[in-house]
Amino acid sequence: MKLELYQIDAFTDKTFGGNPACVVPLKDWLPDEIMLKIAKENAVAETAFFVDKGDKIHLRWFTPEIEMDLCGHATLATTHCLKSILNYPNDKIIFETLSGDLTVLVENDLYYLDFPSRMPIASELPETIKKSINIQPKEIYKSRDYLLVYDTEQEIENIKVDRQTFDKINLDPGGVIVTAKGENCDFVSRFFTPQASILEDPVTGSAHCSLIPFWSSRLEKNELNAIQISDRIGKLHCQNRKDRVVISGKAKTYSIGNLWTE
Repeated sequence: MKLELYQIDAFTDKTFGGNPACVVPLKDWLPDEIMLKIAKENAVAETAFFVDKGDKIHLRWFTPEIEMDLCGHATLATTHCLKSILNYPNDKIIFETLSGDLTVLVENDLYYLDFPSRMPIASELPETIKKSINIQPKEIYKSRDYLLVYDTEQEIENIKVDRQTFDKINLDPGGVIVTAKGENCDFVSRFFTPQASILEDPVTGSAHCSLIPFWSSRLEKNELNAIQISDRIGKLHCQNRKDRVVISGKAKTYSIGNLWTE
């Protein structure tokens, strides 16, 4: 079977920046094991598969290892693919997902993702995480992901992860966020996923479902600018809206091609 395949760099306006995601349009769902094999073959953090159902678009996200409950950058990439390549007519797109209906608005070259808010709560740091990182956090919180708070942006830049120890953690499907107040933005972060083929995710939209309400409360503001300071750098414009967050950013098409399944 021949399928279309698009690779999009999300949360950036430059090729080779942000977070790459693959997007595969489908007429009907493939078996889960085939979609997982495609995601593994694509070798990026997330591959998005979608089926256009008319009023809504059914969207699913796969890492090379598992199906995810929520993925921001692959949702943005899918929206960019629909609008800039496939000529989808509407500027408001409703995605039907494992995390409920997600709405994305398109205005000029910005994509606004309306996602659930996941305010983290104070927690204890598991010993395995403590042993796997070289700099210890000042505060520990948890929602889907662990959120570790530090004093400075430089600490976030200098964090190193001992992968052998880190991979003993079972956070399926979550990860570990490290964050601090930013020097040239409201807050910075990095995101690590245990037992994943890609240890550090370049830009993680779903992590901001927790980062936005946390920093909104801490900084007492509802409009925030964030940078995920991975090697590829991701820039996110954020809004806190009670039980929802809005994450906006740009995207850039990297490649257009085809794949063949068995």
